[in-house]
Amino acid sequence: MFREVVLLFNDMMRENVRPNSYTFPMVIKSCVRLIALKEGELAHSLVLKFGFKSNSYVGSTLIDLYSSVGQVSCAYRVFSEMVLRNVVTWTSMINCYISHGDLVSARRLFELAPERDVVLWNTLLVGYIEHGYMMDARKLFDVMPDKDLISWNTMLNGYGNNMDMEGCEELFEELPQRNIFSWNGLIGGYAHNGRFIEVLDAFKKMLNKSNVQPNDATLVNVLSACARLGALDLGKWVHLYAEGNGYKDNIFVCNGLIDLYAKCGMIESAINVFSNMDRKDLISWNTIINGLAAHGHGADALKLFDEMKLAGEKPDAVTYIGILCACSHMGLVDDGFVYFQSMVDEHLIVPQIEHYGCIVDLLGRAGLLEQAVDFVDKMPLKADAVIWTTLLGACRVHKNVEFAELALQKLIQIDPKNPSNYVMLGNIYRGAKKWEDVARLKVAERDTGSKKLPGCSSIEVEDGVVEFYSFDERHSRSKEIYASLRGLMKVLQSCGYVPDLVELGQGI
Repeated sequence: MFREVVLLFNDMMRENVRPNSYTFPMVIKSCVRLIALKEGELAHSLVLKFGFKSNSYVGSTLIDLYSSVGQVSCAYRVFSEMVLRNVVTWTSMINCYISHGDLVSARRLFELAPERDVVLWNTLLVGYIEHGYMMDARKLFDVMPDKDLISWNTMLNGYGNNMDMEGCEELFEELPQRNIFSWNGLIGGYAHNGRFIEVLDAFKKMLNKSNVQPNDATLVNVLSACARLGALDLGKWVHLYAEGNGYKDNIFVCNGLIDLYAKCGMIESAINVFSNMDRKDLISWNTIINGLAAHGHGADALKLFDEMKLAGEKPDAVTYIGILCACSHMGLVDDGFVYFQSMVDEHLIVPQIEHYGCIVDLLGRAGLLEQAVDFVDKMPLKADAVIWTTLLGACRVHKNVEFAELALQKLIQIDPKNPSNYVMLGNIYRGAKKWEDVARLKVAERDTGSKKLPGCSSIEVEDGVVEFYSFDERHSRSKEIYASLRGLMKVLQSCGYVPDLVELGQGI
């Protein structure tokens, strides 16, 4: 209750009650949290008036005050005017420099500090890592006299966040001891770098080979990996584990479960988790709305959007991606444009490239290709490869060769080495029986010198996730895989499904 602190301090001054060295830190910290520079400066003047200019704790909070509003020179003036400085004061000033990207001044002051405790060492270590200077961080870490577990975990997270998983793995093996933050550093590093199979492997190792119990941050990373890999069985196990270990009502875990079930196509399970949540945040609403929209439940997504607004939750840019996606799946072209405009007019959200892409998809699905091209031409942002690929896909569905050729031209300008674009246009030519154009495109695709990456699938097998590629006969169980695939095709065909298998050179 920071505002009440400041108001109470004003009452105290009016009643002529003399403040002491414990009063000012509380008041100044409240000013920092309120970003109230004017009130903070008034407190500073009273600090001088009552003779606390050299008090180290008061001085540290004043440094934090000026740092919070970007007045580094004022912070340093407070620091330099203090007669007695302790390690906390030095740490505050060094942290001020780090917060504003001045690592040179921070290191210079660090070298001058008469006393350095582990907090001061860790402060500079974090500064190097947050600004991406991993080599400097490692050099500092290596000469630290008394590393604590926080130091080790800080370096571990640094490697993971700076895309060096080899360094992260090596340091993890060197750890003198491991706590939950150590395991989360490794698991989070894998997640941050898109190595989701390793996320699950590390999680299993944590459960089976350590006495450390996962927390909500661990479970969220694991659920995210399960969602990306389609590892539904393991995700269900995590759900049961969460319910049995006190995380049933944890909002972060629940959001992860909604995402898992939605991405795995189990919309009813996603809705059940959402409905049973006592407290919902913006991510909860966005995840379920986007999940419903992605799986064709557009009407339910729009209904939830209305409920969200009635609940007082303000939508953001992510919410509107789901809403526009819902309109696209339902063919609600006019409604889509109304929502797009309300995003700007009612909620002051500046449309991003993803929102423009949703409108292009909306028009393309509805067969309004000319209107879609016109919309792209008038966009304030330059269309990216996703938008032109979306348009190219719509051209294939509606067999429009003219706009397909335009989309391919744009895609060649953006990514000339990508053979997938030629494959899609080739399929359109085949559908239109333009065999000369098919042959010409095959030559053009070959001349790129690139090959289309084969399709890759993953599936849960015996408590693990296995990946296999299209036409890959090197897999140790390829005979079983293709036997299963042929069985699945027969089941699909028995239900009336006719596969659209079109080949173009080394394409699909």
